[in-house]
Amino acid sequence: MVDSEMTMDSLRDQVLKFAEERDWEQFHSPKNLAISVSVEAAELLENFLWLTPEQSSTLTNDQLAKVSDELGDVLICLVNFAARLKINPLHAAAQKIRKNQEKYPIEKAKGSAKKYTEL
Repeated sequence: MVDSEMTMDSLRDQVLKFAEERDWEQFHSPKNLAISVSVEAAELLENFLWLTPEQSSTLTNDQLAKVSDELGDVLICLVNFAARLKINPLHAAAQKIRKNQEKYPIEKAKGSAKKYTEL
């Protein structure tokens, strides 16, 4: 499938099919998938270890390819996790954005890195 034609549902179906074809569902408990999200996110972070903020904003093509691979792994794990718990990740993200809009009103949060409890 061409990337521009991919939807969240088609990605979920591909992720689940990949695991099913390998008989990996037996290992995909919500606990294990939540751990895998953290592990893959740590691998994504590893690409930025010791870089300055400027360097992290101007990655080489090789660095960008590695980051892209790790981002793909994180997304695959998240999609698999959401599918196992029957959570629509787009709906979950939209709900969280609405909650964050309440926690971080523009007039208090604009230009600030403070947590909502400190605004």
